[in-house]
Amino acid sequence: MPGRISGLPGLRAFTAGVAALLAVLWLPRPATAAESPPAVPPRGSAYMGMGVVAHDGQGGLPVERAAQTEGVDVSSHQGNVAWPTLWNSGVRWAYAKATEGTYYRNPYYAQQYGGSYDVGMIRGAYHFATPDTSSGATQADYFVDHGGGWSADGRTLPGALDMEWNPYGDDCYGKSASSMVSWIRDFMNQYRARTGRYPVLYTSTSWWKLCTGNYSGFAATTPLWIARYASTAGELPAGWSYYTMWQYTSTGPTVGDHDRFNGTLDQLRKLALGS
Repeated sequence: MPGRISGLPGLRAFTAGVAALLAVLWLPRPATAAESPPAVPPRGSAYMGMGVVAHDGQGGLPVERAAQTEGVDVSSHQGNVAWPTLWNSGVRWAYAKATEGTYYRNPYYAQQYGGSYDVGMIRGAYHFATPDTSSGATQADYFVDHGGGWSADGRTLPGALDMEWNPYGDDCYGKSASSMVSWIRDFMNQYRARTGRYPVLYTSTSWWKLCTGNYSGFAATTPLWIARYASTAGELPAGWSYYTMWQYTSTGPTVGDHDRFNGTLDQLRKLALGS
């Protein structure tokens, strides 16, 4: 009779085959690339705005405003920057990443910081904060000691403290809101003790709300650099009624990250001078 399994050996073979098939069918399905957790980047590779698109999205570009001044921010990801190209396109100020934590210095910093100055730009340095690795004061000292200082020459902006989503782990670096505020205050006070200026604060409103509880106490002394890739800067963190700088895109010409200073070039010079 067709299809009949004859004898005990045939039945055993059939049973073994079914068991093997079921074992294959019940094997855990390998995760696809979309399901796999994102790889943690190496320490030192963070840059300004690294988590903005993932957490806040990206919208349209702002309208041109005559009373605002175009700028850029760069890190090692941009390598040697074509500063004459940016100058000719209307960019008049720049920030370059100098340091991260107490373990990283940007190998392109000299070309970026010095090259922007050489073409006529007003420039500054920024520090990517890692509050889970050392104290605020310790990181402020490391920043100042490795390019993050300030001088009253009218061409040097106060250093910027980059406070944003942690690319290496917990969004808030494992800190409570009150502990994060204390860490930031520690950095700011030490930076002012070393340079005579409070640093510019770079952040996004969503991160600030989550990780500081929307603390408002720095607004009286600290210029705000808001991160939002959209046609408007949107809601600002508590305490600030206006932004000083706005990072509005990560896909701009030449270097990607483009920014607006909320004022004229003369007003930018006053910020550089501390007047």
